[in-house]
Amino acid sequence: MSECTLRSASPEETRAIGAALAGALRAGDVVSLTGELGAGKTCLVQGAAAALGVAERVTSPSFLLRKDYQGRVPVLHLDVYRLETLRDVMDIGWDEAVDGSRVSFVEWGDAMSPLLPEEYLEVDLRAVNDDQAALGEEPRRLLLRARGEDWARRLAELVPALRRWRDPGSAC
Repeated sequence: MSECTLRSASPEETRAIGAALAGALRAGDVVSLTGELGAGKTCLVQGAAAALGVAERVTSPSFLLRKDYQGRVPVLHLDVYRLETLRDVMDIGWDEAVDGSRVSFVEWGDAMSPLLPEEYLEVDLRAVNDDQAALGEEPRRLLLRARGEDWARRLAELVPALRRWRDPGSAC
């Protein structure tokens, strides 16, 4: 399986999806997060980080660009939205992101795709415009794309843990 579409009805559900994804994460992994502002990228990281043993509050790295967290597996959370060049990404510690010692989450990872490793998980978060949104709720669609054979296998193994959020039209 190379992709799976999920649906989240709330920030809490997005955190729960992140926690479920953490079951497949290991040191050295990179997760590229894309989508519009406010789509829930940090919520997803919060859930995954908590499941990886991070006890401190995970916040958006938008202004700091980089946040490091200690857990059973260390977590690096980068936000490259305001960076202009790939050199800027290198300057905030990209080498550490891919050194194999932590799980790295990169908000706006598509902006630095030439630096992404061969194997990574891409998560694209988008608001869903439907009847629920009209009622004041903010559902999200999360498209998970496995980049590389190892992630394709791991994503397929994650399907049972993600089933409750499966988008009805998704192949997963």
